[in-house]
Amino acid sequence: MAKIRKATAAGKPPLRVVRDRKEQVKREKVVRDTFTMPRTDNEKIGVLKQRCLDAGVVVKKSELVRAGLLLLESEPTKRLLAAVTAVEPVKTGRPPKSK
Repeated sequence: MAKIRKATAAGKPPLRVVRDRKEQVKREKVVRDTFTMPRTDNEKIGVLKQRCLDAGVVVKKSELVRAGLLLLESEPTKRLLAAVTAVEPVKTGRPPKSK
């Protein structure tokens, strides 16, 4: 039995040819990190994720944190410092295991 090939549009080259022409984008290396936050802040992340889902966008927790960094980066220093001072400091480290 002969193989059946899918027809491609006359103006489009096959996908493999297009892939070869793409410029190689050098990706930035990622760093794995952990941090401690109050439960209420973690719940806020869940609320923000749900808001994104309701808008039709799937987002990860790390993407929300990075988006927050972009927003803070664009703020004047005075507003950045006001936001930082509004954050309650937490004890670092892992919370004790609950029994």
